[in-house]
Amino acid sequence: MTPLEFDAQHLWHPYTNVANPGPMHLITGAEGVWLTRADGGKMIDAMSSWWCAIHGHRHPAITAAMQAQLDTLPHVMFGGLTHQPAVDLGQKMLDLLPGDLNRIFYCDSGSVSVEVALKMAVQYQMAQDRSGKVEFATIRGGYHGDTWKAMSVCDPVNGMHGLFRGALSIQHFLPCPTVRLEDDWSEAPEDNGLAALEALLVEKGDRIAALILEPLVQGAGGMYFYHPGYLRGARELCDAHNVLLIFDEIATGFGRTGKLFAMDHAGVTPDIVCLGKALTGGHISFAATVTSAHVAMEIGNSEAGVFMHGPTYMANPLACAAGVASLTLLAEGDWQARVAAIEAQMREELAPAANLPGVAHVRTLGAIGVIEMTDTVNPAVAHRAAIETGVWLRPFARNIYCMPPFVISPDELSRVTSAMVALAKGE
Repeated sequence: MTPLEFDAQHLWHPYTNVANPGPMHLITGAEGVWLTRADGGKMIDAMSSWWCAIHGHRHPAITAAMQAQLDTLPHVMFGGLTHQPAVDLGQKMLDLLPGDLNRIFYCDSGSVSVEVALKMAVQYQMAQDRSGKVEFATIRGGYHGDTWKAMSVCDPVNGMHGLFRGALSIQHFLPCPTVRLEDDWSEAPEDNGLAALEALLVEKGDRIAALILEPLVQGAGGMYFYHPGYLRGARELCDAHNVLLIFDEIATGFGRTGKLFAMDHAGVTPDIVCLGKALTGGHISFAATVTSAHVAMEIGNSEAGVFMHGPTYMANPLACAAGVASLTLLAEGDWQARVAAIEAQMREELAPAANLPGVAHVRTLGAIGVIEMTDTVNPAVAHRAAIETGVWLRPFARNIYCMPPFVISPDELSRVTSAMVALAKGE
C-alpha cells in the first residue's frame, strides 16, 4: 500500500468527506516558499500553510533554536514550574503588544486561545459581581475556531459550523460592519453599523460578558475587510456597558495586514487579544491569550480564586523557543517593507481580475490577496492545477485568495497572482 493509498483509506483531513476526499499531494519536504512533492515536483505555498509560515519553511534561525531546545528541555509541565524560553518569549511579546496588554496565558492552538479568552471574560465579570454576564456578542461573517465554545461565536448560518447551531450556546450576532476598508467612514451610527451594536448593548448588555471580533479582516468566514472606525466605536460602546472587548488576531497578528497587529490600524487596544499561527513562524503549533494586569488580578478575586484553565502542553519550551526566534526575526528584519511591496504587487497584478465575468470583488491588504467570485469555487480544481502552475492554492466558499510568506520574491509572487487569475477565469 502506498502512502497516498493509506492516507485515502485511514487518515481524515480537515473539512473532508472520507468517502470522497478529493485530490491529495504527498509532501516530502519544504524550504522557503516551496513545497516538494513525492513525485519530485515543487509548488509555492501561497497559503503560508494556513497563514502561519510568515518567514517561509525551515527558516534556519527557527530550526536552530528548536534543535538547541530539543537537546536541553523539549517539554516540562507549566504547573508550579517555569523555564527560560517562556520568560524570553513573554518579554519579546510585551515589547510588541500595545497598551496595557501585559499578562500572558500560553495555549497550544488558536482555537484554545479563543476558549481561554471567553473563559477570562466570564470569570472577570463574575469577579465584578456581574454574574449574569455569561453570553457573548460578535458580528456575522466571523470565524474563531473549531472547538465548542469558539464555534458558538462563528457565523451561525453561513459559517463552517452552521449545522451545529442547534447544539451550541446561543450568542448575539450583529450585522457585519457595512463600511468596507477602502470606503469613507460615515459618522452616522445607522450607516456604519454601530447603531445595531449600541441597541444590543442597551437591551442585553447585562447578559453579555464580551464582544469578540476579528479586527479589520474576517478570515475563514469570508475574507471581508472592514473599516477600522468600527473598532473605535466598538471600544467606546463596550466601555460604556461594562462589556470586555476581545480581538482575535490569530490570523492577522505579526505583520500580515501591513502593521504588526490589525488593531494598530484603528489605534484601539482590546481587553483581551488572541494570538497564534505566525507566533512560531509556522514551525510548531502554539498560541497565547493576553490581557491586562487589571483583568488578570480581578479574575484572581473571583469565586474560584484562580483562572480555571491549564493545557497539558501549555508553554511548551520547544514552541516557546520557536516563538522567540520568530519574533526576533520580525524585530530585526524589514518585514514592513516586504509586506508593503507584496501588497503593491498583488494590487497591480490582481486588478485585471475585477473585470472578469463571475468576479464580485478584488481586494488586497498587506500580504493578503482575495478574488471573490459570485459562485462557490471548487477547491479540487485548484488542487489539481497546482501541478501545472506550481502554485498551491486552497480556495474556500467564493474566495480565491493567497497569504504568502513574507519572504516570497517578486517573480514567485507573480506566479501566485497568475494562478489566482487563471483560476478565476476557469482555466
